[in-house]
Amino acid sequence: MSKAKKPEFSPDEYVVYPAHGVGRIVSIEEQEIAGITLELFVISFEKDKMTLRVPTYKATDVGMRGLASPEEIARAMHTLKGKAKVKRAMWSRRAQEYEQKINSGDLIALAEVVRDLHRTDDQREQSYSERQLYEAALERLTREVAAVGGTDESSAQKKVGDVLISRIAA
Repeated sequence: MSKAKKPEFSPDEYVVYPAHGVGRIVSIEEQEIAGITLELFVISFEKDKMTLRVPTYKATDVGMRGLASPEEIARAMHTLKGKAKVKRAMWSRRAQEYEQKINSGDLIALAEVVRDLHRTDDQREQSYSERQLYEAALERLTREVAAVGGTDESSAQKKVGDVLISRIAA
């Protein structure tokens, strides 16, 4: 087993794990698994009441990254202001693409999903699966906006909501 360069993450740091969103590294521990000693990041996702252990040498391979910079947050907000780009493909195919974007861990891809699935009161109602995807993307986006801005999720959600509303008014 090759030991790759150890990622530059440390305890009490917030990170983004692609499949789960924003979590906090609680500790770095060693654990013996099948006779091999592994160094693991212990990541807590408090909102989901979940703890994840990721081998330190695998962290970057699975797409784990630090929080976005304020500039990346600004780019994501700019993406939200854009016009929704809804392809005319079958819903199952589009849903699959949205799911991939949500689980990519890419902030701009999350913003695209939120933008494309956002509905105003005067638009047709969302299907259950559309609403589920929209809420998952919105939650991941607002958690990262909150973590980067050092605010709580409700004010981050208001900030994202204000951007979406300003897009409609324009």
